[in-house]
Amino acid sequence: MRAVVVGAGIGGLCTAAGLSSLGADVIVLERAPEVRGGGSGLSLFGNGLRALKSLGLRSAVPDAVRVSPTLNGTRRPDGRWLTRFDQSAIEQLRVVRRRDLHEALVARLGAGVEIRTGTGVREVRDATVQLDDGTTIDDCDLIVGADGLRSRVRPAVTRDPGAAYAGYVAWRAITARPVDLDAAGETMGRGHRFGIAPLPDGHVYWFAAVSYDEGVEVGGIDEVRERFSGWHAPIEEIVDATDPKDVGVLPIEELARPLAGFVRGRSVLVGDAAHAMTPNLGQGANQAMEDAATLTALLGRAGADVDDALRSYNQLRRRRTQSIARQASAIGKVGQWRSAPTVRLRDLAMRAVPDAALSAQLRRIQDWQPPMR
Repeated sequence: MRAVVVGAGIGGLCTAAGLSSLGADVIVLERAPEVRGGGSGLSLFGNGLRALKSLGLRSAVPDAVRVSPTLNGTRRPDGRWLTRFDQSAIEQLRVVRRRDLHEALVARLGAGVEIRTGTGVREVRDATVQLDDGTTIDDCDLIVGADGLRSRVRPAVTRDPGAAYAGYVAWRAITARPVDLDAAGETMGRGHRFGIAPLPDGHVYWFAAVSYDEGVEVGGIDEVRERFSGWHAPIEEIVDATDPKDVGVLPIEELARPLAGFVRGRSVLVGDAAHAMTPNLGQGANQAMEDAATLTALLGRAGADVDDALRSYNQLRRRRTQSIARQASAIGKVGQWRSAPTVRLRDLAMRAVPDAALSAQLRRIQDWQPPMR
């Protein structure tokens, strides 16, 4: 099989590794001049770890990397707990530097994978990939769109709904030095949220989300410091422990509408190209890993027909990923409420929901197994 994977992000690398393990000759096309992991931190849940194991990539995440504080959940700006997860819901959670995971995946690609950097895709049609420089890759047995929210492969598969702004921006960073934590999770205010996740070396991955009208200019770390001034410890210390140059800020976006399908002919979508979602459940990368593991398992079945495998992939992945995307979007909307009355009602409702119910919901999201080969 000759496969072309468009995009060298986490989903693309996992898919390339999986296809290579089946004996396919894989070409990975990356528009950027080099293959590198961007962003800051990344949460890997039980489902993502099982996907990596299915792909033979579990060693990319060291066992020692795990969330250590015993208190995890949601707080108010004054530090009062609204919800708490029990340990069974997060016992498999690992927090890693996105860059480290990306490098580990690249190192584990098989000899049958060729990566071409600085190579943008203009269009995909039937079994042909047309590149920005006018050349083509012809006679592809499989074309995988792993090229993110603004995918160039998506229009070859289904009508492209485009991206939609979720109504808030997010700053993300990892502290430059360790910070002592006795708890992790998320703190919700009025149109403001702050998230805390410890890394194994004591450094902290954090994010700050603020509701913004679209197109308004956003500041840097000084704005974060000002907006979250007076919030519970150790938020101020975390911000102060961060190098300003390490802080990234982006508008939060998602697909404007769920896709009607992830497959057409021999073209298939994985990751954000198929189901770009808001980060409120920490499942974006985990779902991309599930996509790669599912596609690999279905194609790897003895005597598998490629077209049948792709149809099964579409059926299995659309329902699950689109359900999780809806949940993530709803959580973000509620978390970013601005008016005082609605925020009070939100906080009261969250305190009224049993912690056991919330923990069970988190376990259900992670309750996934790859298809049997």
